Amino acid sequence: MQIADLKQEWRKFFEQLTAARLAEKINYKNSRGESLISNVQDILTHVVMHSAYHRGQIASQVRAGGQTPAYTDFIHATRTGQIE
Repeated sequence: MQIADLKQEWRKFFEQLTAARLAEKINYKNSRGESLISNVQDILTHVVMHSAYHRGQIASQVRAGGQTPAYTDFIHATRTGQIE
């Protein structure tokens, strides 16, 4: 799926999101194959926080390799028109 399509899918998801949906429990398996249950609100919070975690890991590895990592500040990207 292309980034523009993904953006539209997220928009549709959030437009239909309700308090009841945020509290809904989801059964899933993690990357270790463990069965887990979390509510939608916690899963969404994890998505946001986990992506920041990986950006930090990548930046650290790039610096360790003697390079300057890409500037990935979201609010800067929106202010400069890099993303809408």
